[in-house]
Amino acid sequence: MTLLRAEGLMLRRGGRLVLDGADLVVAEGEFVGLIGPNGAGKTTLMRAALGLVPARGYSDLATLPPARRARRAAWLPQAREIAWPVPVAHLVGLGAQAGGRDAAAVTRALERTGLAAFADRRATELSGGEQARALIARALAQETPLLLADEPIAGLDPAQQIRSMEVFRALAGEGRAVLASLHDLGLAARYCTRLVAMNAGRVVASGPPADVLTPELMRAVFGVTAFFADTPDGPVFQPLSVL
Repeated sequence: MTLLRAEGLMLRRGGRLVLDGADLVVAEGEFVGLIGPNGAGKTTLMRAALGLVPARGYSDLATLPPARRARRAAWLPQAREIAWPVPVAHLVGLGAQAGGRDAAAVTRALERTGLAAFADRRATELSGGEQARALIARALAQETPLLLADEPIAGLDPAQQIRSMEVFRALAGEGRAVLASLHDLGLAARYCTRLVAMNAGRVVASGPPADVLTPELMRAVFGVTAFFADTPDGPVFQPLSVL
């Protein structure tokens, strides 16, 4: 079942074409990594697909009323600042309320992100990485079929990056779907079921990680050389040098 279909999205900002006819489809059971250099249009594509910014073209999510959209898709923006000194459980509960869920959804989200022991702590007292995990938990508590996340593992330590990627992959395994913009191509190669590469506002490649993380695309899109190999421990990808 398709959970997101966007076709021909176009958006100009300050005279610059930020999205140039971008198409995107996400189906249940997928963990899609949205990759590309800074300024490629990744964040704008997700925001346009959700109807958060005006764009030409079509997105099935953007056509929905806000309440229905909140039950179809959860949105985790790039901003990580938490301004209110509320308990972590209360913060996560805001996501559950948006998705029409109950307290059990909060418990599940806290457990998935390893924050159950922090439930009663003030969210503003958490470290930066812990706050990022709390915001991931808030999005998870909506328990929507689709989760869109903008750089969700930025600023996390390696263990928590892996934990978060495992959570996203598990959601896909349960029949839900995740679309996340990612800069760590090594983790994207290991955990995503599909990668969508963007450059200059366009989708330039889509497919399994091994088909997208090619030397040709790394040169053309990122301007780097890279190493990619399938190993007994899974795929390994590492950028090597700037061209």
